[in-house]
Amino acid sequence: MKRILFVCTGNTCRSPMAEAMLKHKREDLEVQSAGIMAGHGQAANAKAVEALAEKGIPCDHMSQPITDELVEWADVVLTMTSHHKLNLEMDYPTYKEKVFTLKEYTRQETDEDLNPDIADPIGLSNDTYKQTLEEIEIYINRLIDS
Repeated sequence: MKRILFVCTGNTCRSPMAEAMLKHKREDLEVQSAGIMAGHGQAANAKAVEALAEKGIPCDHMSQPITDELVEWADVVLTMTSHHKLNLEMDYPTYKEKVFTLKEYTRQETDEDLNPDIADPIGLSNDTYKQTLEEIEIYINRLIDS
């Protein structure tokens, strides 16, 4: 696993936070992110950038939509929700064996009935963005340790 693609909806909040965090923690991996409904070139949400900055993680991300090339490029595609996963499995059936939710991919035996989704913080408070980043960090750390 050297190439990791994170996917969310607009590619301005959750997947860029996951991308920036993993790049910060593991420089030996190639990491990108994209969105199912993303446009090209939108900056990461300011609250996401601020939450990352508080942890000393830079983020100069610009959004990009999911493409055949990105899905093919990735060794593993990690989505933020089961809905994103289902969309990718339908749109890219050839690659469905490498598509997982982030939580599903890093699941541990001690996890109880795990909600597979990381909720979208868009439009919510700075504290919600920080909580979302904390949740993402748990699973990024598991990913690194696996």
